[in-house]
Amino acid sequence: MTDLSTTYMGMPLRNPILVSSCGLTGTLEGIRRCAEAGAGAVVLKSLFEEQITAETRTLSQYAEYSDAAEAYDYLQGYGMELGPQDYLKLIAEAKKAVDIPLIASLNCISNERWIDYAVKLERTGADAIELNVGIMPTHAKQQGPAIVDQYLRILFDVKKRVNIPVAMKVGPYFTSFANFVDRLSHDRTEAPAYSVGWFGRNKEVGKITWKGADALVLFNRYYKFDIDIDNLALVHGNPYSSPNEIHYTLRWLALLSGKAGCDLAGSTGIHDGHDAIKALLAGAKVVQVCSTLYHNGLEQIGRIQEQMQAWMQEHGYQRLRDMRGLLSQQLSKQPEHYERLQYIKLFGGIE
Repeated sequence: MTDLSTTYMGMPLRNPILVSSCGLTGTLEGIRRCAEAGAGAVVLKSLFEEQITAETRTLSQYAEYSDAAEAYDYLQGYGMELGPQDYLKLIAEAKKAVDIPLIASLNCISNERWIDYAVKLERTGADAIELNVGIMPTHAKQQGPAIVDQYLRILFDVKKRVNIPVAMKVGPYFTSFANFVDRLSHDRTEAPAYSVGWFGRNKEVGKITWKGADALVLFNRYYKFDIDIDNLALVHGNPYSSPNEIHYTLRWLALLSGKAGCDLAGSTGIHDGHDAIKALLAGAKVVQVCSTLYHNGLEQIGRIQEQMQAWMQEHGYQRLRDMRGLLSQQLSKQPEHYERLQYIKLFGGIE
């Protein structure tokens, strides 16, 4: 019998299938059902920065920052059902109800006083925290280094306050993503060029010792923008991912495996067991699923595990560690092929 057990951010898991932050993990009953369906861990539905800071702004003003499925839930009227105190209560009750790790999720775009709330999450019983950060630099005076610095500071401010593992869920849209990951995932002392600031109000700062993330989740799927041409109105696009969206995730998992200073979690486009196998072969420690559960029900978690076990038995793998990262760039005899897109284009017969 194949063994699907693994670890993630130092936490032992019965399998690498995590339910990502979404409406399915926003209630005690939902968390219990995910655990009963066989999830290795759950990431709780995000608590948004705006809720913690008790600001009057609505999430619809910031929809582009948010994970698509969660933003969709919010805009449909379900996002505010859990306030900060309710969120803590949910964690406390879920810890008693299930025996799998609970990863609290904070959806944030700044390093404001909500960071104090991370301490409360730890004290209440969260096993880890996932920072769902999605900063959309839409203002011309926001400089690239300042945006990267903002991610680093959010991570740094949380890491210095809590002792539980901290994951960063990020999007792929950075000028040099490999460098960004290197800075996020390794402990280091450096002098960033800018402090956090908006609309050009940046200032130089001194040296700071950054604490690297315990895991990176690739990738955050941003809220989709669309236009209703009949009513001349802005509307949401499809909030769910498709299997076709896995390719960018696989590329960066394969490129970063063994090089990032932390665990890697594959997210976006993972819909079945074969997708999960691909992510693990590329180097992921775990995978997060969401859209496929909305389409196929929570029973899909069991089906994914069955497909994974069948593939492992067919190919002679008993444990995940025997296959993890086998198709990463680091273990490849021809690592240049992971970067030479024209080579793939030529031999793939696509023009």
